[in-house]
Amino acid sequence: MVDSHDTATPPRRRRSDARRSIDAILNAARVVLGERPDASMDDIAATAGVTRQTVYAHFPSRDALVAALIEAAAAEYAALLDDAGLDTAPPADALARFLDAGWRFLDRYPLLLNANAAPIPRPYNDPHDVVPPRLERLIRRGQRAGDFDASLPAGWLAAAVIGLQHAAAAEVSAERLTSVRAAALCLESTQRLCGGEVRRSARPAPPPAP
Repeated sequence: MVDSHDTATPPRRRRSDARRSIDAILNAARVVLGERPDASMDDIAATAGVTRQTVYAHFPSRDALVAALIEAAAAEYAALLDDAGLDTAPPADALARFLDAGWRFLDRYPLLLNANAAPIPRPYNDPHDVVPPRLERLIRRGQRAGDFDASLPAGWLAAAVIGLQHAAAAEVSAERLTSVRAAALCLESTQRLCGGEVRRSARPAPPPAP
């Protein structure tokens, strides 16, 4: 267990230890709440390998911990999109990368797919605010290049693509589709919607059942 340090510990060491504790607690919350949205602070502390007192030293309430987790999730999603090359890759490839970033994000934060979870607080950089303009800019670039159909507004297409991924994620949450199958169908539907070339997903769909 990670416990409190005495006053003789150098400040830099205390900050480093605190950062490790915070990271361990947030990672434990990501895993535990993804499996059991009603998990207690004690459950999270046990998974993180710290005492309950250590958790409360960093997060004064469960709500504060969930809010910090959502902030971390939003930052991670933004980083995934930054790494996807949305403004530089060929538009059809960039669109596939956009969707793949979303699936990787949801794989790491299944709490966001759980319909039984408590309402999720809005993070400071809410993906609902910052993601649509990035996707719209990508679609507009593809329309100018002739890779996507320019007959529909880019803003409408961006909203529709995001709606498709939300619908696919809901099918996974309801266990009507596997994540692999949902990702493949979402990619093909999205590319048809935008009028681009249908390419094979990085997550190939399984063969149809006999």
